[in-house]
Amino acid sequence: MAAQILVASNRGPVSYVPRADGTLDARRGGGGLVSGLSAIGPEAGALWVCAALTDGDRQAVRQGLVTEPGVQMLDIDAAVHADAYNGIANSVLWFVHHMLYQTPLEPAFDAEFRRQWVAYRLYNRAFAEALAQEAADGAAVLVQDYHLALVPGMLRELRPDLRIGHFSHTPWAPPEYFSMLPDDIAEELLLGMLGADRLGFLTWRWLKAFQSCCGTSLRDRDVQVHWPKDQPPSVQVAAPGGHTRRTFLGVHGLGADGDFLRERSRRADVDDRMAMLREQIGGEDRRVIVRVDRTELSKNIVRGLMAYRTLLEQHPEWRERVVHLAFAYPSRQDLSVYREYTARVSQLADEINAEYGRDGWTPVILHVEDDFARSLAAYRLADVALVNPIRDGMNLVAKEVPVVSDAGCALVLSREAGAYEELRDEALVVNPYDVTGTASALHEALSMPPTERAERTKRLSVAATALPPARWFLDQLTALRTV
Repeated sequence: MAAQILVASNRGPVSYVPRADGTLDARRGGGGLVSGLSAIGPEAGALWVCAALTDGDRQAVRQGLVTEPGVQMLDIDAAVHADAYNGIANSVLWFVHHMLYQTPLEPAFDAEFRRQWVAYRLYNRAFAEALAQEAADGAAVLVQDYHLALVPGMLRELRPDLRIGHFSHTPWAPPEYFSMLPDDIAEELLLGMLGADRLGFLTWRWLKAFQSCCGTSLRDRDVQVHWPKDQPPSVQVAAPGGHTRRTFLGVHGLGADGDFLRERSRRADVDDRMAMLREQIGGEDRRVIVRVDRTELSKNIVRGLMAYRTLLEQHPEWRERVVHLAFAYPSRQDLSVYREYTARVSQLADEINAEYGRDGWTPVILHVEDDFARSLAAYRLADVALVNPIRDGMNLVAKEVPVVSDAGCALVLSREAGAYEELRDEALVVNPYDVTGTASALHEALSMPPTERAERTKRLSVAATALPPARWFLDQLTALRTV
């Protein structure tokens, strides 16, 4: 039966892992999209289209074992996926939007880039064709993130009857950085997204940056950027055939799932992890600085550790009185730059411990194995949460810690995190490049009176849960249907 609501994303709600006996174990994923889609209910006739990412996923597709209700997994050629995902999405588009390039040396958009861009097109085309085939007349299609930026335009050509939305989970680069892309690629990317009826962003800052890029990179296409007082902002551009298309833009600041986090953080496995962490921390009166991140280049873990070292240098009164719980879960280790970054995080933690550690006090407790229960335990123990990304679309950790914290937690927050727009009034805001400034903010946070910390945490929690995942998804769906 044709679907009335469709979601498209690189990663789906289920993955398949081979067991020792050769059978496959289906593992349900989590996150905002899974929670959001569940909010519409099974009677809505929804379908989630995703990619087979692993050999186990591809085996499941080929053997007809993908029986998860409402899920269609695409068996795209592994080489095409690798070029599209690692070659373009994660090594180009991610770097552009997070402004991560070392520009004296990179990027260099050569023949290899052009070859990989063809794979990115093919990858997007596979999604567009699957969506076109499965969608009912006039169905609503919500395409997710930078992996699938070309899908809206391709799908528009195949099925002009559909309501098409796209949501960006990353920042959007300012035009002076976005324009590093070859002109034809920048134009193709923007026009692909403008095939949608509506584009969603996490903050007004990213939305405005997208509009600015359209005005710069599409100036030869009679582009018009609108920001009327009585209507949503939009971008209008000349389309093939001589007519124009208007794409409306909106902001949906994804929040934390407060009900889930509060319930999950009180389970027995979290209590067990808390006991383990307390033993590692030692000393009943020791303060705890917590960070929980993937070892993603944009998360700025290295400068965070540098700031902590500076705190111990400049404020010796905190030595043996504070411990930094640093959970740095390896990410994208198939890319050498990420492996090198992960190694640097471990090296710096070891250096701090070697320089300042004493019997009974380990200044940095670094964990690199992903453990959600342990992360929640750290949230509950935190006196200070350090969230200092170079650039981040939102950063849900900044929203999750205040919700879970037992006694109240001071938030040291980068002004370059999307969460800054909503949380800045109650956070200690830092420039993510300023190591000494971040160290000063850590000192201020550690010195904050418990009553002030608790009051700030209450207000942070209210702001953090203003748009939980289910409502975030439904708001987008409603907005798309009423464009």
